[in-house]
Amino acid sequence: MTQINNLDSIKRDITTAYFNNLSNLKYDVPQDLNDTIVGYFEKITMTKDSARALAGALIHTANAQNIDPMIILHKFMTMQGTELTAYLAMFLNLNRINTSMLGVSNAPMANKYIARTIIS
Repeated sequence: MTQINNLDSIKRDITTAYFNNLSNLKYDVPQDLNDTIVGYFEKITMTKDSARALAGALIHTANAQNIDPMIILHKFMTMQGTELTAYLAMFLNLNRINTSMLGVSNAPMANKYIARTIIS
């Protein structure tokens, strides 16, 4: 019984450490690159806080996917409106699990003949 409790304690400690350090991720990003990305998102969102958050998410996702953040930024610069919003959501979903995707609704369409035979 002691081994099981120790294993549970170790798993709990690892999980706690992961979530406690989640906001402390450090990237080696040149200042001019960071400023360029933040500046772009500041033009789009009109707030510095949201621009920093989006820039951080872009840099994190690009690093996780081994993509140069400037390539993604140049792609974003060619888009406007809903196209940009959709592309940004899909890009940020690259590192998310299927149950927590941004901007994606999974409401399967039922066949009308099957749906009408289901008693509700």
